[in-house]
Parts: sequence; C-alpha cells; structure tokens
Amino acid sequence: MLGPVILAASRSDKMRRFVSAAPGTKQVVARFIAGESVDQVVPIIVDAADKGLEVTLDVVGEDITTVEQSHAARDAYLELIDRLKDLGLGTKAEMSVKLSMFGQALEGGHELALANVRPVVEAAAAIGTTVTLDAEDHTTLDSMFAIHDALREDFPQTGCVIQAYLFRTEADARRLAANGSRVRIVKGAYKEPAEVAYQNKAEIDKAYVRVLRILMEGEGYPMIGSHDPRLISIAQELARRAGRKLDEYEFQMLYGIRSDEHLRLAAEGHRMRVYTAYGTDWYGYFMRRLAEKPANLLFFARSILTKD
Repeated sequence: MLGPVILAASRSDKMRRFVSAAPGTKQVVARFIAGESVDQVVPIIVDAADKGLEVTLDVVGEDITTVEQSHAARDAYLELIDRLKDLGLGTKAEMSVKLSMFGQALEGGHELALANVRPVVEAAAAIGTTVTLDAEDHTTLDSMFAIHDALREDFPQTGCVIQAYLFRTEADARRLAANGSRVRIVKGAYKEPAEVAYQNKAEIDKAYVRVLRILMEGEGYPMIGSHDPRLISIAQELARRAGRKLDEYEFQMLYGIRSDEHLRLAAEGHRMRVYTAYGTDWYGYFMRRLAEKPANLLFFARSILTKD
C-alpha cells in the first residue's frame, strides 16, 4: 500500500527538498543512478560491454516547463551520442527517452516532442544504435504511439514501451506485434486510476504474461523488462514455444538491481540490457524505484538516518 504514497511524494516539491537534503540520500541514489554527467557514465558503459552486457541510457529529468528546457534535453542526448560514437560503443548502447522531457506536455507539445526527438533518433541510427520511447502516464500514450509510428517510417528500429497494468495494453501489443516493432514490456510504475489499470499485483502479473505471449508470437522484437524470476522463466518458455532464437528477444533490468542476474542471463547466451539512468534531475526516477519494491524503500529508510 506504500507504493501510491511514494508515487504521490514523487510529485511533491516539499518532499523533493526533504529527500535531497537527507544525509543518506546520496548513498542510496548512487545505487540506482549511474552518475550526473556523461563523463561519469562512460566507464559504466565500457564495463558493461566488457561483461557481455548492453545498456539503454536514460538522461533523467521530467519537470520540463519551457521550450528551452526541452531543447536542452534534446542536446543532452545528442552529446551522449557523440561520446558513444567517439568510443565506438554505438552497437552496445541505445537510448531511452521520455517525451515529457522533450516538451510533450507543453502547448503544441506533440509536435514539439516529435521535432526534438527526431534528430536524436537520426543521430543514434548514424552510429548503429536506436532509441526507445518510454511510456509515461496513460494520458500521454496516444501521443507517444503516434510519434513512434511517425519515427518508424524512417527509422523502423525505433522502440517503444507498453505497461502491463493498463487495460488498453493487450490491444496495443497486438498492433505493435503485427507491425514488427521493438517493444519493451514492463509492469508499470505510475499511479493510475482503477478505471484504466489493474490495481492488484496478481492481476498485473497475469496481464503481463498475456501481453508477453502476444509479443513472443508476433512479428516484432520483445524486450522483457522485469526482475521477477518467475516472469523471466515464463518469458524463456514462451520464447521457446514461439521458436525464437536467443538473439530474437532480450531481457532488460535496472542498473543497481539484481546485478548477478544480469551476468547469469548474459552467460547463458541471452541478450541482457541494463537500463542505466544518469543526470542531475534524479528525484522522480528515484522515487518510482522506491515505489516499485518495498526492499528499496527499507534500504532508503535505513540509509537516510546515517551520515555520508
């Protein structure tokens, strides 16, 4: 029951100030956030590649209120792509973007977000990689899917994310699987009303499996975003039944969570991609990680009472 409370806190400026000032915050944030700059995250990308892992990189930040801020977010990704090009890591790292960072919620935001994300997708393609559009709350999804469709006309490798807890997701999965999209499936990490989303964990897990089966049996490229051992095993079995080879789907897990499992799956020959967030505006991302798993919250509660 704490999850909704934490998600509400993620939108509170007062709570943001409290958490940011707490003595143990820096230690806990470092578990989930790879750094604040490109320079800090590059060694992590290199280390992952050396271990047989791939990454998807998220420049965190969601409170975009001006067009100028949306352009700055675009430029941060372009800077990242330039560094990946210089290091020859394009094939080992893709990007994940939230369209809210690119101005989606502003006036004329759909067109603005598309205009901002297109050069990022183009630059990524030029170095041999791609971009995945992250899913946000349900009110943004029609715009996100429309932008995804538009980008795929020129860059068919562009991916998107679907969230198992939403009632609409099975229909979205069928459409995306039929048109050969790269699709990451996650459970969902936003507080959604009962009118649009399952609220019970068991129902969400069942929906996840139904959607995953659609993706595995379809024409696209499934990306399984989960740390749940049971769902990972089910994904492997569904892939086997669908006749998929190991390079025809992949697993994705968050940086800092179940790192041993990252290595185990890679050692078995699976494609394993680590969702790696970095940047200074870490608060919203961090709070959703706490909301997703009680153990994360307990870890934070213990640390927040200690000094650096």
